[in-house]
Amino acid sequence: MGAMSKRPPGKLRIIGGEHRSRLVEFDAASGVRPTPDRVRQTAFDWLAPLIEGARCLDLFAGSGAMGLEAVSRGAAHTTFVETGSRQNVLIKAALLNLKIPHARCDVSPMDALYFLTQTWHRYNVVFLDPPFGSGLLERALEELPKVLAPLNRIYLEWPAGAAPALPAGCEWLREKQAGKVCFGLATYHVEKS
Repeated sequence: MGAMSKRPPGKLRIIGGEHRSRLVEFDAASGVRPTPDRVRQTAFDWLAPLIEGARCLDLFAGSGAMGLEAVSRGAAHTTFVETGSRQNVLIKAALLNLKIPHARCDVSPMDALYFLTQTWHRYNVVFLDPPFGSGLLERALEELPKVLAPLNRIYLEWPAGAAPALPAGCEWLREKQAGKVCFGLATYHVEKS
């Protein structure tokens, strides 16, 4: 078998930055589906000008793939929000394994919509990839503006079909499809006070 053999189930590879090529474990048994490598690559190409030094929020973190990628690529801080206890344990284990300092990350085991009503932080980059067909994407988009920094990007994933409706003040910057997954980048025009 060559070096390009298929990854074992429940493992994902960080594709760029400081921790490039490192494998981390995720909870495949619960139906968690990490963002595919090529989609992550495109998303982080789009985010490249902003990710270094950014404050990131991986909402509905699941495997933590997007947040881990952000940390690897120089995000100043990443918050992982996930209700699944097994997923949280594995995200924490991955952060420990990668020796990410506590000052650069935290894992919040709570409901994502509740988190948005409780946090006082403002985020530059938000990863939004809730379970498909759950209605959570639209609900999270409505709550999101209050947690966004003036310079912000929102990464979204949805099943093939119509893109989700964005709230007022929000606009699409990029959209793409890869197989059965659609993804895009939006920004919200925060009023500077």
